Amino acid sequence: MLTIYGVYRSRASRNIWLANELGLPFKHVPVIQHYRLPDAAAPGAPLNTRSPDFLRVNPNGHIPSIDDDGLVLHESLAINLYLAKKHGGPFAPATVAEDGEMGMWALWAATEVEPHALMVIYHRLGGAPGGVKDPAIADAAVATLRAPFAVLDRALAKSGFLVGGRFTVADINAAEIVRYAQPAPELFEAAPRVKAWLAACQARPAFRKMWEARDKEPA
Repeated sequence: MLTIYGVYRSRASRNIWLANELGLPFKHVPVIQHYRLPDAAAPGAPLNTRSPDFLRVNPNGHIPSIDDDGLVLHESLAINLYLAKKHGGPFAPATVAEDGEMGMWALWAATEVEPHALMVIYHRLGGAPGGVKDPAIADAAVATLRAPFAVLDRALAKSGFLVGGRFTVADINAAEIVRYAQPAPELFEAAPRVKAWLAACQARPAFRKMWEARDKEPA
């Protein structure tokens, strides 16, 4: 049985979305980020990223992690690449070349988009620890993201997907990172194919199932 550690309001959402797409049964162990609690070490505190029980699973103290029949993995994007390859089907690479492309897009999204997209969501919505918003930081992040959004827009021109002309794990990994930039609609207006692609990704039943569960969690 696959076990996914992490709350829905975390990068575990990426793994849960893919598990839904694959029809994988899984055990969900909610592990909350320690910084969201008044005192993560207090008696009776919920399982969190600083709890000894979770640190035995992931000594880095981050979510998500998985335990797949004894194989423990961390890092959400790597977990998704593993699950897709293990279970095959259209979400997985069909060739070595596609495997390389899927890895490339995962790393591209993590390095070119995620650090800046997080600044957008933190400083336009106040999602950062402490809830502090700085519009200047958000605006600078939007300016930086214009170039990678243009790259993504051109990549989607051929088929509307990132790899192999079909929806794959590459789209899940990238879409869950691009999502953080949604508080900056100007980015999507300037990249219409990105806007349409993200809307199509988020319209999928497996995404909606994950998102409905996410909405039930405390903000």
